[in-house]
Amino acid sequence: MKRLIMQQLIKWKDSPYRKPLILKGVRQVGKTWLLKEFGRLCYENTAYFNFDENEEYRQFFETTQSVERILQNLMLASGQKILPEKTLIIFDEVQDCPKVINSMKYFCENAPQYHVACAGSLLGIALAKPASFPVGKVNFMQVNPMTFSEFLLANGDGNLSAFLDGVDVIEPLPDAFFNPLCEKLKMYYVTGGMPEPVLMWTEARDAEAMQTALSDIIDAYERDFAKHPSVSEYPKISMIWKSVPSQLARENKKFLYRVVKEGARAREYEDALQWLVDARLVHKVYRSSAPKLPVSAYDDLSAFKIYLSDVGLLRRLSQLAPTAFGEGNRLFTEFKGALSENYALQSLVTQFETAPRYWSRVNPPYEVDFLIQRGNDIFPIEVKAETNVGGKSLRKFKELFAEQVKLRVRLSLENLTLDGDLLNIPLFMADHTDRLIGMAMERLGR
Repeated sequence: MKRLIMQQLIKWKDSPYRKPLILKGVRQVGKTWLLKEFGRLCYENTAYFNFDENEEYRQFFETTQSVERILQNLMLASGQKILPEKTLIIFDEVQDCPKVINSMKYFCENAPQYHVACAGSLLGIALAKPASFPVGKVNFMQVNPMTFSEFLLANGDGNLSAFLDGVDVIEPLPDAFFNPLCEKLKMYYVTGGMPEPVLMWTEARDAEAMQTALSDIIDAYERDFAKHPSVSEYPKISMIWKSVPSQLARENKKFLYRVVKEGARAREYEDALQWLVDARLVHKVYRSSAPKLPVSAYDDLSAFKIYLSDVGLLRRLSQLAPTAFGEGNRLFTEFKGALSENYALQSLVTQFETAPRYWSRVNPPYEVDFLIQRGNDIFPIEVKAETNVGGKSLRKFKELFAEQVKLRVRLSLENLTLDGDLLNIPLFMADHTDRLIGMAMERLGR
């Protein structure tokens, strides 16, 4: 499989400002494979240490702060060779090893000639704890599920991926590309972007194995819930997780605690929800009162939506069978277009540094699915799962914030067009949103 983040890893290797790397990402998103592949391609050898499989390695970090001594002990214990500049040192499953994480400070300050990368499945949780942490001494990188572009490459559709990469004019795409891309996107909604289900589908077209792989990932996540330090939080985390399909199936997708459990209050469940956010198992999208900077100053912290980290996991958790793939546009429209919204968010978080927000008004009801910050501009994005793309909310948003709105964006099953200040992007081009907005702004002279 080709992961586009590999280019970022190569930049990290070559950077004169390189620090020890912490790779974050949910369980089974492919962090270990990625680091080992990076080591294979870019280094003479790789020294791999798993602190879950070999707990005794942790002791080497507890008795000394000397990098040379730590590495000498690791080499003697494992029989692996470690050379400055030539070896990629991988520390895996470090989420329960604060001493290992803290040692990155000494690697950074005293031994920058060693290339070190750390990974772990619940690192977001570990890093959220107020423990000793090497602030300013590490680089971070987030590994997300495979994008639709990466899925195309894995599926043997490099020609379609190359075509999308080469689009440099905003005009309708030929049917010879448009129609196959819609079908491939349905396929992606079924498999999602977790590497193992993608592999099961792209290599063998084995829907049953793909379903099992997704179920196994969900089971692994649910076992992780028990790792919350407070036993009482475990059932709450589980209930929030299982409520996500119900939350997204509603017309108004604002998160409601009473959907989790009748009579549930925010103060009882907010810690459990934060655990899921820190673990990156869910994305939390706050309601914004206005498209102004800084975006965080206009957040309504009491109103938010939550989405899963992966559209395939959402489909599986929703118990929607893969046979929906063959039922017209059902995958796009199911659950009030929740799969399409989840897919759109997945794509947007990889392109824009600031987390997306959303905007809504209650009476009469208006909602813009996402607001994204690009440079110093904020763009409203509406996701339409059908070809019926009337957009009263986008019109209302422009009416209310005429000075701030330079361009409106709609992701839908319609073709690529720029109609006045409304840019329509086909859903299968969501990974190119940033680039297409830039092209549209240039054409509008803004």
